[in-house]
This record gives sequence, structure tokens and C-alpha cells, in this order.
Amino acid sequence: MTGTAAPRVGGGPMPSADNPDALTHVELTWIEKRIEYWIRFGRETGERIIDRRRRVVSFRPGVVFAFVRWAANDYGTVISRIDIVRAIEPGAAYQTLPFVRPGGEILLKIEGWPKVEKVLQHIDAVEAAGVDPCDAAPDHWRHVAHRMSAGHEPRPYTQERHQAWLKRREIEQ
Repeated sequence: MTGTAAPRVGGGPMPSADNPDALTHVELTWIEKRIEYWIRFGRETGERIIDRRRRVVSFRPGVVFAFVRWAANDYGTVISRIDIVRAIEPGAAYQTLPFVRPGGEILLKIEGWPKVEKVLQHIDAVEAAGVDPCDAAPDHWRHVAHRMSAGHEPRPYTQERHQAWLKRREIEQ
């Protein structure tokens, strides 16, 4: 779902979607072996602790982050998902995502533990190449999403690709 800022019904611990502070807020939960929502990478700007199991982290506009969600019940895994998202500028169009307020630009959306695990390994490989994953080209995360959805192996993100991205970004500014 996409949109611009729409008010949140019902209040609760999350900031409203029409939040004037221009940050993207992500609610994280950790209940061991039940619900585990965490940030794999991204430069957090702030953190608010709700209780011992929940906290809200915030990201400035333009920051890319990976949000991992895993949940299980007595019979096994219920959800395994990773989203790589770019925080939005105030007033920009965005896609909605559970636990992310107001939303963001979704660069990658993968479900199912085997695929999520491959994305996590790919993130590790980007780090091993000496690049912070939140600095990698957003197009690369789209490439990873498309290749994996087609059942193919994504191309590795190398220092050469990163340098090309940095030069392209410099020209665009």
C-alpha cells in the first residue's frame, strides 16, 4: 500500500503517521523464541525504550536499513521476513509496512526463512567487501530482490560497483 501521511487510528506506542519530526520510526520486539523483530543494518538516529521487550528506533530521511521479522508459535515458524527500506523525506510518497511509521521506500522484500537467510548471507558478503550495507547502492538491493524472486543468485556487490555508485551519486547531486 502506498500513500502520503495518513493519521493512525487508535494511538498506541508508535508515533502517528503524520509525525512532524520527519523521522521514520520502527517498533522492535524481542520475546525469545516467539517474536524477534530486529534491525540488521542502518544508522539509527534515536531510540525510545517502551518496556523490556519493545523499543522504537528512528532513522533520518534517506537512510537505508534492514528490518527482520521472525515469529513462531507452538507448531513452528509463522513468519520469516526481511525488508530493506529507505526512510522517506517528509511529504514524499511511500509504501506502508507493519511496524514502520509512517512507511518507506521498500527496496527489497523477501519472505521464507531459506530466502531470508540467503539475504542475510548476502549482507554479510557486502560487509566482507568493506562496504557498510546502508551505503550500498539502493539499486543493488532491488537487484537482489528481483534475482531471488526469479530463483537466481544475485551478483556480488564489489568495491568496484560501490565506487561506481558513489560517482553516479556525486554526479546526480
